[in-house]
Amino acid sequence: MAPQSFCGWIDGRADARIHGATDKACESRMTIGTADSGGSRGRILMLVDNAVNGDSRVQKSAKSAAAAGWDVTLLGIQGAATEHEWRIGDAQVRLLPVKFALSPHYSQIRRSWMRRPLAYPPGRTAAYRQQLIKGRRADIRARLAQARARRQSGAAQSLDFARVPWLRASSLYNKALQRWVRLRSRESDRLRDAQRSADAPINKIAIGFWRSTLGRRSWRRLDPGLWDYELAFGPAIDRMQPDIIHANDFRMLGVAVRAAARARSRGRVIRVLWDAHESVEGIMGRSSNPRWLPAQIEYVREYAPQADAVVTVSPTLAEMLRTSHSLPESPVVVLNAPVSKPDAMEAAVPVGDLRSLCGIDETTHLLVYCGGVNPRRGLDTMIDALPLLPGVHVAFVTLHPNGANAPSEALLERAAGIGVADRVHLLPYVGHWQVSQFLSTADAGVIPIQHQPNHEIALITKFFEFSQGRLPIIVSDVQTMADTVRTTGQGEVFTAQDVDSYVAAVRAVLADPQRYRKAYDEPGLLTGWTWEAQVDALDAVYSRLMSRS
Repeated sequence: MAPQSFCGWIDGRADARIHGATDKACESRMTIGTADSGGSRGRILMLVDNAVNGDSRVQKSAKSAAAAGWDVTLLGIQGAATEHEWRIGDAQVRLLPVKFALSPHYSQIRRSWMRRPLAYPPGRTAAYRQQLIKGRRADIRARLAQARARRQSGAAQSLDFARVPWLRASSLYNKALQRWVRLRSRESDRLRDAQRSADAPINKIAIGFWRSTLGRRSWRRLDPGLWDYELAFGPAIDRMQPDIIHANDFRMLGVAVRAAARARSRGRVIRVLWDAHESVEGIMGRSSNPRWLPAQIEYVREYAPQADAVVTVSPTLAEMLRTSHSLPESPVVVLNAPVSKPDAMEAAVPVGDLRSLCGIDETTHLLVYCGGVNPRRGLDTMIDALPLLPGVHVAFVTLHPNGANAPSEALLERAAGIGVADRVHLLPYVGHWQVSQFLSTADAGVIPIQHQPNHEIALITKFFEFSQGRLPIIVSDVQTMADTVRTTGQGEVFTAQDVDSYVAAVRAVLADPQRYRKAYDEPGLLTGWTWEAQVDALDAVYSRLMSRS
């Protein structure tokens, strides 16, 4: 899981020094210097369940820890990128291949004779049979047409007349077979829908049974795909022998705890730091797999109490974690704030001009959003409001905005449908250290997210990025951010998913933007909302863990 919505990813031309290592070479280097930290303060191994690029919190953590004298290696998941090893500052990054062989939903591999005996086996059988019937039907029609054409031309032979009844009989048989295939295909669809429905009684019974009998260990039955991460990361961790494992988000938590247990069995102490990016209970489940969310909840319940320390992104979440997992102390809060002082290499990378990229001048009103694109982000509200905001443009800064089947492309289609596509701009991410400066020429930053548990409890990354750019913020009425905006006076709050309320907030900000920008003159406000202000707290946790090793 990504921590919070954010803009920014590491630019390979700036801070990433690519070695071009092959998988084998990369793996072999993991065995070098495993028992000796080379005079550093200690060896920290960071784990994350993504390809690192795009995860600003992980990048900042790795770089700042390495700058503070720790020997840092960051392990992520190999994606489509060809680079498997590079550096972020003095921290080394390595991507591991993960075989998601255990991750498919059980409906994709298991047949259910009892529930739907006529359903086809999982896989492509149903689609194959339907297409085969269509092909045979097309062939029969073509052959009948050929026979009729020869008869009309007088070139028909006795064999043609003999074939026609047989072809017609074949056509009738094919129609009957087509109905049978359709019946079985419908049964397959119904079985798949039932297997993936959270409301299906049999699913509720199965989930309840495993949770009641196995408790925290039930994730092994509900989502064995979590073992895919163990199989990929476990051997690498064992070879590297770190002093501290910094496990980012919940999937890496169990991987880290189990690695520490294996080390203890060999007489070596490894401390585990869990970096909780969000509340697992507040995550939206997967519509195609009702077992997934209960599995993740139980997975965290099993391993959270075994972490040696916990850090998280907000005071509210810290208290929730302490209470729900009976932690001996409240987690340390490390805000996911942006870097305010990029290093020389980062500063040398040119920052693009937002307005120029949108093709507009300084007199045109521009609203900006940055981060991921999905239905729960509420971006449709920004599009639907444009007919009521003449002359106002919106820019969406997101990862791969114009890629094949990119979610952001749907925003353009929606805009085109109401005639405002010329005022909607899709732009790619910039370096995470550049985001605030890049966005600062807009008139306001917009956070239109819908009400979800994790949206209510923290100031998300884009909130800090907008603030460091001294932008007025237009935010939906999710609790923590709405309360902050009302207190500081740095923006306006609107009712989530309410276009009229959103339009009123935009008009208020555009009428007097300087009124909201003045809020940033409050002494200490922006200083506390920087990554530099968080580094000492994170370093103190590392030092405390190292002293206990």
